[in-house]
Amino acid sequence: MVSLKVRVSVLSLLVGLVVGLAGGFAAGWFAGQSAMRSEAVLVRFTLDWAYQGPQAPFLVAYYKGFFAEEGLSVTVDRGYGSARVVSDVAAGVFDIGFGDINTLIEFKSKNPDAKVKLVAIVHVKSPLSAVTLRRTGISTPRDLEGRKLGAPAGDAARRMFPAFASAAGIDPGRVSWVTMDIPLREPMLMRGEVDAVTGFYTTVVVNLLNLGVPEDEVVVFKYGDYLPIVGNGILVNEDFLRKHPDAVRRFLRAFIRGLKYTIRNIDDAVNAVLMRDPTLNKTVEKKRLMMALEIINVKEVVDKYGFGYLDPTIIEQNIDVVVKTLGLSRRPSLSEVADFNYLPPLEERLP
Repeated sequence: MVSLKVRVSVLSLLVGLVVGLAGGFAAGWFAGQSAMRSEAVLVRFTLDWAYQGPQAPFLVAYYKGFFAEEGLSVTVDRGYGSARVVSDVAAGVFDIGFGDINTLIEFKSKNPDAKVKLVAIVHVKSPLSAVTLRRTGISTPRDLEGRKLGAPAGDAARRMFPAFASAAGIDPGRVSWVTMDIPLREPMLMRGEVDAVTGFYTTVVVNLLNLGVPEDEVVVFKYGDYLPIVGNGILVNEDFLRKHPDAVRRFLRAFIRGLKYTIRNIDDAVNAVLMRDPTLNKTVEKKRLMMALEIINVKEVVDKYGFGYLDPTIIEQNIDVVVKTLGLSRRPSLSEVADFNYLPPLEERLP
């Protein structure tokens, strides 16, 4: 009969062997992970705004591991508006950002040495819009004449309104403006204190729906239907671009992969947003995402150029519109504003 002491010794030996093997495996796994992390390029990335449905493709690329598979260690921060995205990327606070090309054009006009450039177009059409309610009797842009429009003082759609007015045949001198804080914009429209408001339609429309306005009561005039202007794109710090050109290429490849996944798997893409902010309402964010995809997945454009690219003549026209509308003293060149040479090949960008 084997003594208790011998059995304990054998058991101890077996436990020690298992623990040793497990410890060795764990050490090897952690060493491997450390090696992967040390080899990965760190990319500090900022969104344009809060974690919401329209930002889903970036969060899909993050949570599905598309960035990691490209050898990138990406941090994804929420944003606080395109003006801050442009200035933060130019200053090197972030390496890459998601921001508005119109804001970038103005910034580059005033800061020609700023180290920030657009490397991919995401919003093929601009989300800048004027939004009203059917009960106002406004059914065409020209019906805005003689009416009160509401917007925050620095609202991009308000600043670009003169260009929209010119293209749509509106006399901007016959429109009066009411300035309010962002949270009051949609409630003031509902209460009839203004006849229309301006902003990103993906935000204004969803906010109205959340306030109980029926969808068929909302009337939207999208600037991009009247003007050769686009919206948000991917911006990069030029020092980072010089140092890590291949990392920028890989970032764009992972993002486009995330965008394609998002288009095919809407619900799962919204879940990626909820992973970052579980307090969000899935139905609301799904609606936001679907609206954003209307200006991203524009068939006649992406079927020809793929995601991320746009005919440079459109960008040239966009620059002209911004310079004229905002009365800028210097027109930045196309090469100062955008460089599409870091995008994946066309076959990888096509839907």
